[in-house]
Amino acid sequence: MPHPYEDLPAHAYWKTGVAELNPLQLSGLWRPKFPVLPDEPIITAGSCFAQHIGRALAARDYAWFDAEPAPAFLAPEDARAYNYGIFSFRTGNIYTARTLLQWLRLAFGEMADPGEWWERKGRIYDPLRPAIEPKGFASVEEAAASRTGTLAAIRRAVGEARLMVFTLGLTESWANAETGLEYAMCPGTLAGTFDPALHVFRNHRHGDILADMEAVLELLARHNPDLKVLLTVSPVPLTATASGEHVLTATSYSKSVLRGVAGELAQDHAHVDYFPSYEIITHPVFRGMFYAPNQRQVVPEGVDVVMSKFFADQQASFGAPKRARKGGGPRKAARAAQAAEDVKCEEEMLNAFAR
Repeated sequence: MPHPYEDLPAHAYWKTGVAELNPLQLSGLWRPKFPVLPDEPIITAGSCFAQHIGRALAARDYAWFDAEPAPAFLAPEDARAYNYGIFSFRTGNIYTARTLLQWLRLAFGEMADPGEWWERKGRIYDPLRPAIEPKGFASVEEAAASRTGTLAAIRRAVGEARLMVFTLGLTESWANAETGLEYAMCPGTLAGTFDPALHVFRNHRHGDILADMEAVLELLARHNPDLKVLLTVSPVPLTATASGEHVLTATSYSKSVLRGVAGELAQDHAHVDYFPSYEIITHPVFRGMFYAPNQRQVVPEGVDVVMSKFFADQQASFGAPKRARKGGGPRKAARAAQAAEDVKCEEEMLNAFAR
C-alpha cells in the first residue's frame, strides 16, 4: 500500500511548490472554503491592513458595506479625515480580539458602558477610538452621541452582511484595571492622562485570544446565523512595544500567536476561513520585496499581489463570479484612486515618542 507522501500534488512539496518557482509565480496559496460573491454585503474591520481589502473589493464592484457613511455635506477629503469610509463602521482600527469583542458587546447591549472619556486641551476624546475626530469632541454628550451612532452601525452591519473580514493586528494593549475596559491606545499618548495605578499593560496570550474570538463568533452567530467570517493577520510590524522586548522579537511573538489563533479557528469552524495575506507579504521567499524601505509599510505593489491572489484563488475554486455589480459612482472611483499606502493607522502615532 502506498504511503501518504507518494501521491501528493506539486504544491505540497517545497521543491516543486516553492524552490523551483519565481516567487511571483506561486499560486494556490489559499483554498477558500466558500465563495466571496459580488452581490453579498461584505463588512471589513480590524487592523490597518483590513483597509486594503475593503478598497480592493469596492474597486471591483463587490458589495463592500459602509454601514456608517459620511454626512452628505462633507467633502470626500474631509470625510476621510474624520474616519468615514475607512472600515464598515466608524470605530477606527480594531487591533485586538478583545477590543472587537468589546465593541460587539457594547453594540448589542451585552456590556455596560463604564462612561469613561478622555480630555485634552478642553476637548473630549473617546478612549475606544481617540483618533476618530482629529480635534476631539466639544462635549461628553457629543462624544457619547457619536459613539451611539457607531454602535447602531455595528448592529446594522452585523445584521445585514453575509461576510465579515477581520484582520487581527496586535496582542499588546492597555486597559483600565478597575473596569476592564480595553483602550484603542495607551492613555496619555493622544489624549487622556496615564495613571500607572489604573492603567495596565496586556500582552494577550494564545488561549485568551482564542477564547475572545470564540466569543466573537458565538455572538455574531446569534445575531446573524448566515454570517461567514474571513480572518487575516496584518503583516505590518509593531510600531513600538511596551513588553520590554526588542520590537522585532515582540512583533514575531504577536504575529505568530495571531496566526496560530486564526488557523485554529478556521480548522474548527466551517463558516470561518483564513486568507494568507500575512504570508504573502512577510515570508522570506518573497525577500521583503513588498515592504517600503522602513521595512514596515506595505507598498502598493504588495497590496496588488495580495489581492490578485485573493481573486485568482477564488476563481480557481468557484469560477468567475456569475454577475458583477455595476456602477459604484463617485465613492467607488474615489476609493479606487486612493494610494495603497494611504491608510489610517493609529498605532503609528507612537512613532512621535521614538528618541
